Amino acid sequence: MARRWSSIQGCMSRRGLFCVGICLAIGLAPLGCGFPEGVEEGEGPGHRAQPLSLTPDQERELGERAYAQVLREYRGRILSPDRPEVKRVRQITARIIRAAGIRPLQREINLDLQGYQFDWEANVIHSQQVNAFALPGGKIAVFTGILPVAQDDDQLATVLSHEIAHVLAHHASERLAREQSGRVGFLSRKAYDRGQESEADHIGVFLMTFAGYDPEEAIRFWQRMQRISEDRGQVPEFLSDHPSDAHRLRALEGWVPRARLAKRAFDEGRIAPERGR
Repeated sequence: MARRWSSIQGCMSRRGLFCVGICLAIGLAPLGCGFPEGVEEGEGPGHRAQPLSLTPDQERELGERAYAQVLREYRGRILSPDRPEVKRVRQITARIIRAAGIRPLQREINLDLQGYQFDWEANVIHSQQVNAFALPGGKIAVFTGILPVAQDDDQLATVLSHEIAHVLAHHASERLAREQSGRVGFLSRKAYDRGQESEADHIGVFLMTFAGYDPEEAIRFWQRMQRISEDRGQVPEFLSDHPSDAHRLRALEGWVPRARLAKRAFDEGRIAPERGR
């Protein structure tokens, strides 16, 4: 069943780096943004209810506007496409995006991509921030500070799969719908944010596995992030509003073997056909 969206003139949310306040920064204001009606249980990722505020076209347009602002803000610090860091990020991104197009994988997570067009683009920004983010519509930015933490391509795929998962799951549109509903308090908002982050971990592990990367490295990457936060005595940008390290690692340990089994079943052709086919 197709989702219904509330009426909106132009507004977007964020995960990690960006917040709803970016609407004001790019001169956009919501009009008639109410809690969407007609959203039924089971429409969202993992068959959960998921209210959305942005139509597919609005989601893509606003992601592009926000990304243009990011490129202006970091002008002079965006690495050239011929740099090895950029080539590495883009090659891994391309593999993950190809995996995201696998229909059985979409069904496994219950991703609703019908009607959505993604204009994927990845850039690398010279900065010591241990961070990366993706905006609606497929715009991705990776800060060089996170590259030494991701020791190999599998660990960098962990980061990129997590961020791409946010885009595919329409988390920004969902966050905005929650904000506009007026029914989300501070504590429940934090729990809700952590829920989205766990969902991105879950989807991301499957994405990287189907893209041919080792999901065990996702566990090792988050263990490294845990040690960094402990050594520095502060939480890196990339970990803000994320689940606790212990919770995340326990969840990943359960998802990794499932992702491996799903990939093996796909490779061996042991996938149930879609309904009606």
